[in-house]
Amino acid sequence: MPHEEDKLRDACGIFGIYEKDGYDVARMTYAGLFALQHRGQESCGIAVNDNRKITHHRGLGHVGDVFSDTELDSLKGQMAIGHVRYSTCDDKGLHNAQPLVSMYIKGQLAIAHNGKLSNYVELKKQLELSGAIFQTTTDAEIILHILARERMITGRAETALASIMKKLEGAYSIVMMTPQKLIACRDPLGMRPLCLGKMNNTYVIASESCALDTINATYIRDVDPGEIIIVDKNGLRTIRDNVRNRSDARLCIFEFIYFARSDSVIENMSVHEARKNTGAILAEVAPVDADMVIGVPDSGIDAAIGYASKSGIPYGKGLVINRYVGRTFIKATQSERVSAVQLKINVLKETVQGKRIIMIDDSIVRGTTSANLVTMLRDAGAKEVHMRISSPMFLNPCYYGIDIPSKDELFARKYSKEQMRDIIGADSLEFFPVERLRDIVPQLDCGYCDACFTGNYPWRVPDEYCQ
Repeated sequence: MPHEEDKLRDACGIFGIYEKDGYDVARMTYAGLFALQHRGQESCGIAVNDNRKITHHRGLGHVGDVFSDTELDSLKGQMAIGHVRYSTCDDKGLHNAQPLVSMYIKGQLAIAHNGKLSNYVELKKQLELSGAIFQTTTDAEIILHILARERMITGRAETALASIMKKLEGAYSIVMMTPQKLIACRDPLGMRPLCLGKMNNTYVIASESCALDTINATYIRDVDPGEIIIVDKNGLRTIRDNVRNRSDARLCIFEFIYFARSDSVIENMSVHEARKNTGAILAEVAPVDADMVIGVPDSGIDAAIGYASKSGIPYGKGLVINRYVGRTFIKATQSERVSAVQLKINVLKETVQGKRIIMIDDSIVRGTTSANLVTMLRDAGAKEVHMRISSPMFLNPCYYGIDIPSKDELFARKYSKEQMRDIIGADSLEFFPVERLRDIVPQLDCGYCDACFTGNYPWRVPDEYCQ
């Protein structure tokens, strides 16, 4: 990501593992979280269940910074859950790091959550009026409160979870631990990805399949929208009370365009192939005479390869990313953001000099990155710079766990395509056609959410978001 403030960010990634014979589950969770680091960089944590006692460690920062051998050696057990987090609306303090671990009348419970409840405010108000006290501003704590109350009625944690899913609106994939069980679920619309894997007698749950690959687990399948997975000493079973028709699902289409790692598979569809498809379709609908196609690292690269293959224009490496520039360089003022782009991206002058360049990027949010990259290419001697964006225009906020700015901040809400082209200084600018989104993922057998492009929200938009 060339510029953190001008890119969209997912709320988090989750990981869960159950090993009946007691492998080093904390280290496997650590490895899984490393693979999911792109989904959240602000905080992370691991909770481990050892003979019905849950212990955990959480911290601010990247996985490699938060966990040392000392912390990992102290986390022993038969099952574990882990979390990497990027906050959306709520604050970034350690108190909001997950997994959350709570004690209630039934014992300990640990939970990690990916997504956002669109009825969070409504649910929290109901709980507060009944006397609930909150230690965080996370959706996970809302779910914990509701689950604990429901379990007093239903008895089993998984039965209580199946019941409360009817009260939860929005996006959520969850992993949780009771003293005896690892439990995972995906919301009935399947808005956030979640998959199941296995390694010998070990079951693994993860936001993306790349985390399974990291620990040599075999990908079995995606968790179905509305499905609950339960793993305990007797093996694996499911609850499907909330599973709907596949056509009703609303998987976030932007997972394929940007959020997921390129080497992941979601709903049997390769993310790498989906991104190549965006580029090929762009070459078909928005051709231009040029000498070279380049991609903005990282997610623009696959699309650029697809564009080059379809158009016959050579693909080249025109931009190099510095992966060691930390978030401390990302400052609040616009002038400082300009220097941040230059710190993170450099141009290969010998590649672009004297050439007509097609530059592929995954999105334009505020426009800052695009304008500076075009300037850098021209300064390096590019004769022409044509921008092609592998997603449609972002016209609407997301209420389901993606950090899309308010409408007033969205570049495409403020300007026409021609004005955007002139502001960023490109010779031409074209976006992926929204009506071709289905063609990105031809094997996908479920519906998808495109509300950030179309405004067609799968859940009602709460009043507090409309003010």
